[in-house]
Amino acid sequence: MAKNNQNEIDIVTTEKSKINTVDFNNLIFGRVFTDHMFVCDFEDGKWQTPKVMPYQAMSIEPSARVFHYGQAVFEGMKAYKDDDGKVFLFRPEDNHRRINKSAARLAIPEFPKDYFFNGLEALLNADKDWIKPGLGNSLYIRPFVIATEAAISASPAATYRFMIICSPAKAYYNAPVRVLFAEKFSRSADGGVGFAKAAGNYAAQFYPTSLAQKKGFQQIIWTDASTHKYLEEAGTMNIFFRINDTLITAPTSDRILDGITRKSVIQLAKDLGIKCEVRQVSVEEIKNAAKDGSLKEIFGAGTAAVISPVSAFEHADDVFEIEQIPNSYAMLFKEKLMHIQHNIGLDEHGWRYEVVSK
Repeated sequence: MAKNNQNEIDIVTTEKSKINTVDFNNLIFGRVFTDHMFVCDFEDGKWQTPKVMPYQAMSIEPSARVFHYGQAVFEGMKAYKDDDGKVFLFRPEDNHRRINKSAARLAIPEFPKDYFFNGLEALLNADKDWIKPGLGNSLYIRPFVIATEAAISASPAATYRFMIICSPAKAYYNAPVRVLFAEKFSRSADGGVGFAKAAGNYAAQFYPTSLAQKKGFQQIIWTDASTHKYLEEAGTMNIFFRINDTLITAPTSDRILDGITRKSVIQLAKDLGIKCEVRQVSVEEIKNAAKDGSLKEIFGAGTAAVISPVSAFEHADDVFEIEQIPNSYAMLFKEKLMHIQHNIGLDEHGWRYEVVSK
């Protein structure tokens, strides 16, 4: 193993890469991981020296608080490589701000910005061969932090581990998805942790989503917990509706994740002169629009999926098929975003972040 120090990061590289064992043309999302990982522990009231090391299993006490009280938050990011071999991130400062916002809500210490960016760059340089060029190819990046203190008293932990792991990726959804509008179950409530990328938010979705999948739907569009009258977001995506030529999405709140792709779509709509309304959108409004033909599109927006069109939705046993139209907003935004991310389109807002090769 080779060891060096880069910007106060201890770096140990693997003796032999496993990259040649991977079929990059047939990837299953989130199942294959790169050669290295980033690790930094919080002990004695401060974050210790970060490390990049070979990807490996880790030992953790069964009494670690993460297992008992759910102190765990994460982020989702991607790295892209252009045809010249340059590597880029997309709006990474937003990811850093959001993981710290999530951490604060779960009483987890915030992670320093210089550790975050230096660690990302060191890790991506170690695993740059895993980032394949070409539209649709990317390296999915998963920063996360867990409570590691061995104690089962119900209080915040004194020790934590911040990690970053990476997984090569292609498209998350390869075809339009069918969705179910929630009538009974809720994703989050006022005053809760819906705005945070807390691990438990996703665990709580699995059961109702499994019920939807048995009915032939891939995702749930969650409604507000109080009345179930207003549409808020999908399980892994923020959600947009197009009525005639107007784009509509729900406002962020303490129930709804402040999606980075969502913010980007709203800005691109403004750039393109597309009317975009950020407001409450009711189930009845969308059902009525589907009935009278004014509902043109529904699509999800998120890091993993980028943009994912919806082909049908169900509510109260009413099923509405959505015809996929040419020159859709969904495909327009997806193309614009991917061209920025892959350094083949104009980046008017400075969203692209080049990872310096070392």
